[in-house]
Amino acid sequence: MSSSGSTKAIVAALAANAGIAVAKFTGYLITGSAAMLAEAVHSVADTSNQALLLLGQRVATRAPDALHPFGHGRSRYFWSFVVALVLFSLGSMFALFEGYEKLRHPVELSSPMVAIVILVVAIGMETYSFRTAVVESRPLKGQGSWWRFLRTSRNPELPVVLLEDTAALIGLVLALAGVGLSVLTGNPVWDSVGTLGIGVLLGVVAVFLMVEMHSLLIGEGATIAEDRAIRAALENTENVTRLIHIRTQYLGPEEMLVGAKIAVVPQLDLAGVAATIDAAEANIRAAVPAALVIYLEPDLDRTPVPDSVQQKG
Repeated sequence: MSSSGSTKAIVAALAANAGIAVAKFTGYLITGSAAMLAEAVHSVADTSNQALLLLGQRVATRAPDALHPFGHGRSRYFWSFVVALVLFSLGSMFALFEGYEKLRHPVELSSPMVAIVILVVAIGMETYSFRTAVVESRPLKGQGSWWRFLRTSRNPELPVVLLEDTAALIGLVLALAGVGLSVLTGNPVWDSVGTLGIGVLLGVVAVFLMVEMHSLLIGEGATIAEDRAIRAALENTENVTRLIHIRTQYLGPEEMLVGAKIAVVPQLDLAGVAATIDAAEANIRAAVPAALVIYLEPDLDRTPVPDSVQQKG
């Protein structure tokens, strides 16, 4: 799958978060709500993150060079990791600090209805962004669960946008609850509690993303289904008697490296070996289109014959 679906989800999130950030800052200036300020900073962090994801996609399209012979595909993983760091440092830490300060020194909210209206509108805009990310992710998710998709997807942007939007929606609900409870009880401490909740939420999401992006950044192999398909493609190739060993690694979200050693039938001439390798590569690419870089080493099957088989012979 190309990165067009990821780009669409990123652009939708970028537009939504930019508009939401302006509205939240306006709401904070009017109401003085700490939860509103935390959510405004959260939206600024998300907007910056989407810009970083777009930058990663652009850098990844650079042609291979002498220093990077396999291309720049992993740039998308690197910038997605940076996004997790920004979400943690700018979003989570600020919300925790602001919530703690307002918990120590509560401030009465002014015009709380303005904050409530802005938060409700923001929920609507964030829902649109979240829906776009869900629609674009479904082809990659397939029949698996969303949790499995987040843990196994080799596409970094869609899980990032999905989790950011999920965190944003939950954060908006927390902010709305904080402001609402402050109005109902007359106690502004609830606004601080909502802010702290937003900080914890963003921290959890950021740490999860850092762990997943780190795994992708250092190199992940084929999924279980892809590995099974590649093995079957090799073993079903004419003149291949056995797959000796195989190594795979994603060079980018849409480009996999496959290295394998295969046993070919004895007495096969050079032309036959070359034809067998060509056929094996074609079978792999037909089974797993992401397998764009393939290195196959032909060998003879030197598997020891069991004594019982030799005695029967």
